[in-house]
Amino acid sequence: MNKTSREKVIFFGNGALAEYALSVLESRFEIVFHARERKDLERACELKRDFPKIHGVLASFGVLIPESVLEIFEPEGILNIHPSLLPEYRGASPIESAILDGANDFSVSIMKLVRAIDAGPIYYQTTLSGLPLEKDAIYRALAEAGAKWICSNLNNLPEPVLQDNSKATFCGKLSKVMGFLEPKVDSAEKTLRKIIAFSGFPKAKYEFFGVTCIIHSAHLLEPGETAILELPCADGRNLAIDSLQPEGRKTMDAKAFINGYVR
Repeated sequence: MNKTSREKVIFFGNGALAEYALSVLESRFEIVFHARERKDLERACELKRDFPKIHGVLASFGVLIPESVLEIFEPEGILNIHPSLLPEYRGASPIESAILDGANDFSVSIMKLVRAIDAGPIYYQTTLSGLPLEKDAIYRALAEAGAKWICSNLNNLPEPVLQDNSKATFCGKLSKVMGFLEPKVDSAEKTLRKIIAFSGFPKAKYEFFGVTCIIHSAHLLEPGETAILELPCADGRNLAIDSLQPEGRKTMDAKAFINGYVR
């Protein structure tokens, strides 16, 4: 299929989910414009008015799309790739919230964008099992699964199914204050999941030997296992700290940290 015969798409999105989705979509469609922030919405509307057959696809845009923009893309609307099994985890941090809640399976939904947050009718949902408990890997897998479905179905969309709003759950934006770990309160499993969920932002932090550090990776210690740098938790289990970053310094492994900071 040559480029001139490909379906044309305006893509809305920024961040990891958007970039992984876009890498799949651009292999199938001609991305005529990538809207990354609010100021780009005007240009997206201009293109849609000039070329009514252009499709709209969104993944993690971070800005509520005004109703005036949504109306321009009717009747098909803008398709939204949302990484949860809607109506669960509507909002800004569905993957992180699922990790924190103990999930081992992760889902993605394709819905028609409406003014209410993540409340639009559903075209498609799937749940992926066996993913590594690693945030970037989960983002990639869900973005690619959703984008591949759009590639196969954009020209023949099924009738969307309304969400059951009575079953909706919500998750907000992550904030910097969430990053400070509380191992005296949380179990080792919960603490590890915070380290995973907060990677990138807001980053999991803890003070070792008077030094505030970002914890980049850790693992649960098995019975009888010991580590150079351990973090005792409320349930009596310890985490092994594998890599960390003292404030203002480079990332290092636990041995280098102990050698450099423990006298």
